[in-house]
Amino acid sequence: MTSNERVVVIGTGLAGVRLARRLGELGTPALLIGEEEHLPYNRVLLAEVLAGRYSPEVIALPAPARIMRGRVVGVDRGQRTVTCADGTVIGYDRLVLATGSNPVLPPLRGLFTEHHELPEGVHAFRTMDDCLGLSKAVRPGARAVVVGGGLLGVSAARALALRGAQVVLAQQSERLMERQLDPSASKLVTRHLTDLGVEVHTECRVRDVRCVGGAVRSVEMADGYALDADLVVVACGVRPRAGLAQAAGLDVRKGVVVDDELRTSDPYIHAVGDCAQHAGVLYGLATPALEQADALAALLAGDTTARYTGTRSLTRLTLTGHDGPFDLAAFGETEALPGDDVVQLADATRGTYRKVVVRDDRLVGGVLVGELGTVGALARAWEGAEPLPSDGGPLLHLLTNDGGS
Repeated sequence: MTSNERVVVIGTGLAGVRLARRLGELGTPALLIGEEEHLPYNRVLLAEVLAGRYSPEVIALPAPARIMRGRVVGVDRGQRTVTCADGTVIGYDRLVLATGSNPVLPPLRGLFTEHHELPEGVHAFRTMDDCLGLSKAVRPGARAVVVGGGLLGVSAARALALRGAQVVLAQQSERLMERQLDPSASKLVTRHLTDLGVEVHTECRVRDVRCVGGAVRSVEMADGYALDADLVVVACGVRPRAGLAQAAGLDVRKGVVVDDELRTSDPYIHAVGDCAQHAGVLYGLATPALEQADALAALLAGDTTARYTGTRSLTRLTLTGHDGPFDLAAFGETEALPGDDVVQLADATRGTYRKVVVRDDRLVGGVLVGELGTVGALARAWEGAEPLPSDGGPLLHLLTNDGGS
């Protein structure tokens, strides 16, 4: 790629902003197009805005020099142009899709009005507008039902409880954050939420959202039990936003398929972040998005050796409660397979828990709750994938040495 080529980036999330800023620093300015009215922001911190700990301005991202507001509705690969909803046509030499993901809205009865909109009081929790709408609606004593007990649902429930709402968290599976945590760690998260006043129901499927006069009034469970609700937050995960790529005829499976140069099936179009599927993997996390953006920026700026070969990503969450922060981190495989070695340290009084899984003398995963002093050293041992000494001493040292973060 030459320095005078036009790079257009669609999407103002973490990946798009990081890419545009890196390109600017490398002397290859890009045009960043985003459809949200707000300045770019760190989506990871939306729960802190909802909890009232941060103002929207605090989570703003440093915007690159060239940014425009607009919704791209079409890509003409032959002409190498993109068309915006207002009719603006923009040419590109390289196009980057950083379109992110959309919230999953399950097929619940009553979830949408006849105009296919969410009823008054029912909210997704994905964008700044979602967050500000919830912040405006929540009040002390409001009855709030959070549907979904993953990372997003747990964060939303905690934030609403801190705002004084009476919160019920309904999780369809048997425990909270089952994709990231093992059963012991899930129990500690449940205990933390319960201490904040959140009522947690697992193995509990929501069937129906009931509205009166266009506003939510209750949520009905599969067993027929109804929960009164002034607010309902749908936090059932996200789905890659790949419609634009699909309409352009690009290879889309779970997400927009990319190679190690983050190229799509069209060599002049790349994809990064939540919308991208690399080596069969959809990450949906901040660290891989940033690493993809860095690799692509180097490549587009002329580094022919730059490649993205995947991310071994760590999930980290801080839940701030009345008694101070509650931290957790998880990486790799937190559930052991037959033949694996497991080392666990738990302190019920302090509410701390540490566990690592070792397979063939290699650290393959771990989960820490309550105190994260060792997380840095453990993550480095996991990322390095080097064999551990056979006597087990260094592993115990990694679990107990709080100087590793």
